Amino acid sequence: MSKIPSVNFWQLWNISFGFFGVQIAYALQSANVSRIFATLGADPHNLSYFWILPPLMGIIVQPIIGVFSDKTWCRFGRRIPYLFVGAAIAVLVMCLLPNAGSLGLTVSSAMMFGLLSLMFLDTSINIAMQPFKMLVGDMVNEEQKTKAYSIQSFLCNAGSLVGYVFPFIFTWIGISNVAPDGVVPDSVIYSFYVGAAILILCVIYTVVKVKEYPPALYNEYHGLQDAKKEESQNVFQLLKNAPKAFWTVGLVQFFCWAAFMYMWTYTNGAIAETCWGTTDTASIEYQSAGNWVGILFAVQAIGSVVWATFLPMLAKLTSRKIAYSLSLVLGGVGFISTMFITDQFLLFVSFVLIGFAWAAMLALPFTILTNALEGYGHLGSYLGLFNGTICIPQIIAALVGGLILKFVGGSQVMMLVVAGVSLMIGSVCVFVIKEKK
Repeated sequence: MSKIPSVNFWQLWNISFGFFGVQIAYALQSANVSRIFATLGADPHNLSYFWILPPLMGIIVQPIIGVFSDKTWCRFGRRIPYLFVGAAIAVLVMCLLPNAGSLGLTVSSAMMFGLLSLMFLDTSINIAMQPFKMLVGDMVNEEQKTKAYSIQSFLCNAGSLVGYVFPFIFTWIGISNVAPDGVVPDSVIYSFYVGAAILILCVIYTVVKVKEYPPALYNEYHGLQDAKKEESQNVFQLLKNAPKAFWTVGLVQFFCWAAFMYMWTYTNGAIAETCWGTTDTASIEYQSAGNWVGILFAVQAIGSVVWATFLPMLAKLTSRKIAYSLSLVLGGVGFISTMFITDQFLLFVSFVLIGFAWAAMLALPFTILTNALEGYGHLGSYLGLFNGTICIPQIIAALVGGLILKFVGGSQVMMLVVAGVSLMIGSVCVFVIKEKK
């Protein structure tokens, strides 16, 4: 078996650069979906249900993309055709979603339009996002994978930073941040428009710059001498033969992604109440809190970028497990600290710590898994199936979110404390991970 050659920094950068644009779209969705549906008239106890669609579409779409891209060999590549098609659809839907309240529809019809737009947006983002993870597994050797996924984490968080601050910046330059009842402010609508333009330009850059390995060379680099035998395996056989790392990392993923589901769902309402003293979604205070959520998520992204630069060194000095667990503990502390903070600027400390956990979640699970999958074949299929460890926790968290909210007395900030406890449990579970020696 020939070894995948090492590549320079810019080649690793080009493989993941399109992820910058995809993450802008994902950040706009993450920071503004609760705000959009609350503005349309959704009850806070029902907000988590709107978040079922994104992971539900992910668990359906990403395994399909993995299976089909494993079998796709064409002049444009193996993974690249899927990321381009996904990005093109996302651009269209990003222009529709924030206009759900501007079409003269009834409240129920606007909600349904918004839900359908959200479904198609997350489907297309998943189609575009998954191939970037697969490209690293396909084209980067074991020694460089931590660095490659750290670069991907950096670009991911840089894209998040841009997407999160768009509404704040547009408000600052004079675009309206308030609108009639049931209508999304122009500051949010324009953010989605500009994000869509950046997304397609970034993806085009990767499409032009990256040339995937042809089938024979790919099989040689990955030790797949009997390709026909590999292709005969179905999904159930793949799961049965999956390495232990697939399942043990998945256990950690459960607690991590449940935590971040609650962050995306409840941060807007939490800080509107604790820092602005309002629960009125039509008030200027609530919309100001919505803009500040973008700033806080941007601070989280900055924390992630900084931490991602240290993760490879920390993992090398200690171990991947220790680096992973420490990151989750710090993130848990960040979530729990929001319970005690009423100053909007002091929340920066909380969200920097949350960013540390996010950086580890983006880089280390895929490094551990793709190393464990060397020689297994069906990399795309396995990564698609592994997406279930991201989506299933979010679906479960969304389904029980309303019940937990009632249990904690309707306090949305307490949902962030629940998220912190979940990360702490995940940090303990890290030590059951079975890594490839």
